[in-house]
Amino acid sequence: MIVLLDNGHGGLINGEYTTPGKHKDWGADGIIYEGEFNRAIVGGIIEQLTVLKINYVNIAPEYRDVRLETRVNRANKYPARKSFYLSIHSNAGGGHGSEIFTSPGNTKSDKIATIFGEAFKEEFPDRKLRTDFSDGDLDKERRFYVLTKTKMPAILTESFFMDNLDEFKTILNTREGRQKIVDYHVKAIVRTRDEIFG
Repeated sequence: MIVLLDNGHGGLINGEYTTPGKHKDWGADGIIYEGEFNRAIVGGIIEQLTVLKINYVNIAPEYRDVRLETRVNRANKYPARKSFYLSIHSNAGGGHGSEIFTSPGNTKSDKIATIFGEAFKEEFPDRKLRTDFSDGDLDKERRFYVLTKTKMPAILTESFFMDNLDEFKTILNTREGRQKIVDYHVKAIVRTRDEIFG
């Protein structure tokens, strides 16, 4: 199994953020840039996957904001039967909790998303997982470009809300909170390897 890791959006280059709008400035409490957060989570996942000898590819290692088409083209070079695509994000827009997205329809992606949802609830039993069980499983379905254009199963995780001060202060902007987000993703990846690709 190869995990194709996609840290959404761009990072910081010489102190300048490369994806306008995808940040939240909380003044004295700090600031969060989604692209920086996504890279921190992917970096933590990579560290653990290396120790676990689980194959991975960092689809967008650059700090600039790599185009969606480029991300998908890079991913689609890998064998669809042996790979899955994992896009890492943090949410905004007024809300709380986390979400896991797949493309519409019942596919292998849904089974992977369920594993990620279960791992999230184990790591964050007191936090909300925003679900949609209308089709029988917990994932939310959207026609996001990276979910519909990739040839392999693909999921997108939205870890908490940057514009929720409680989630920012207690999870997103803390070492412990970020580590728990990394840990839930890694536990889900291990289960995906064993249960879906085993």
